[in-house]
Amino acid sequence: MERILHFERAEYATRLAAVKAEMSKRGLDILLISEPPNQNYLTGYDAYSFYTPQMAIVALDRDEPIMITRGMDAASSRITTYLSDDSIRGFPDSYVNSTERSAYEFIAKIVQELGSEKAVIGVEMGGYYYSARAHADLVKALPQARFEDADLLVNWIRLVKSPAELVFMRQAGLIGDAVIKRVIETAEPGVRECDLAAAAYHQEISGTPEFGGTYNSSVVHLCIGERALAPHSTWTDKPLSNNTVINFEIHGTRRRYQINVSRTLYLGKPSIDYVKLADIAIEALNAGLDSVRPGQACSEVFAAFHKVLARNGIEKDQRIGYPLGIGYPPTVAERTASIRREEKTVLQPGMCFHMMTGLWLGDQSVTITQPFAITEKGCEPLTHTPRTLIVK
Repeated sequence: MERILHFERAEYATRLAAVKAEMSKRGLDILLISEPPNQNYLTGYDAYSFYTPQMAIVALDRDEPIMITRGMDAASSRITTYLSDDSIRGFPDSYVNSTERSAYEFIAKIVQELGSEKAVIGVEMGGYYYSARAHADLVKALPQARFEDADLLVNWIRLVKSPAELVFMRQAGLIGDAVIKRVIETAEPGVRECDLAAAAYHQEISGTPEFGGTYNSSVVHLCIGERALAPHSTWTDKPLSNNTVINFEIHGTRRRYQINVSRTLYLGKPSIDYVKLADIAIEALNAGLDSVRPGQACSEVFAAFHKVLARNGIEKDQRIGYPLGIGYPPTVAERTASIRREEKTVLQPGMCFHMMTGLWLGDQSVTITQPFAITEKGCEPLTHTPRTLIVK
């Protein structure tokens, strides 16, 4: 069976070593990884199988992680990971959606097999794919173990991207540019909102002539007309009308590495006041980007951005940036650093963020944003669509 690996084995070894070093620092013998992005990061595993329990196990005294999935998805482990057959385990279908037995009992047996029934076990307590029932079942099945919250342990390590990962982030950015272009070309009065969404999705998956895209971790946001005052609306089947604001957030996803980017498109002729608001938003965005450099705290970037708003009598309390990387539903954000007023995380080369500087001011809104990577000297835009209000 042919393996589809997107990184050299040495890259995975470096990632695993960093995770084990942090486990040792925290006194963890075992780390149970329930989050699909973290499983992908450490093993390469990629399949739309996270609707049932699946787990990667990292043990300090074991060379490879163990990947546990539904039995039929073990084939995906053999195709998409570097793991040996002994490190790939599938549970019987009798555990799937069962009211009588738990797949976490199966996972617990593998922990016991590792001789770790009395281990200190880290689990991702805040993860999207680790439920209260999952934890209760593991605790019941491993009564002599001590469980510790290791949420975000892998996420913080993922925050700094390797040169190989940055290649995919840049390719994702090029797909994002193609999607923006497609949305602009498609949007016309009379076009249904759902058809505009379909055009965006087609381009996200089609990608560019050089490389294709794939499904992303979120929906396309089409905030149109009155719904432009809400940040996370989707589409209807209504036709677009003239003199309408369209705030759209789209994605480029390349081998699970994803960028998010937003633009505001105005169909018709915007008012002088609206153009002025867009100009302020763009000036603030550019000021934030210009301030980015290694060694700077996230709060300093926020301050540079907000200084422009304050000069114009505008207040924004929400964060203006979140980290990008491997994306699986329901989010691409790595749940670690944010660019906001009191965030002290220090920026490092290789980190990637979406500077999401949208303004929602009650009766007007504008969303012109920029994904970027931090370099040795500043930042590198990951998309190249001009940061302007688009008028059509």
